Amino acid sequence: MAVIAMFYGIIISMYYFDKRQHHRPHIHVKYQEQEAIIAIPEGELLEGTLPTNKLRLVQAWIEIHSDELMADWTLASEGNTVFKIEPLR
Repeated sequence: MAVIAMFYGIIISMYYFDKRQHHRPHIHVKYQEQEAIIAIPEGELLEGTLPTNKLRLVQAWIEIHSDELMADWTLASEGNTVFKIEPLR
């Protein structure tokens, strides 16, 4: 697992070789005790829960960084090192 961004108490990561379970590009999001899996670049909640305001922040961040996220997804799915992505400020 590689953490690619952190902002407002939200931790966003990608797992290496993580194509099997959801069969589409996605990120793993943690906020306090809650966890969610969100599709990229669509921002669709695939699994888990997040407070609505935090989900919206993540979806806005995905929209801003969709190209970078897809590039990281390609790297991670092949087992290569991913790059950090600028957080929301």
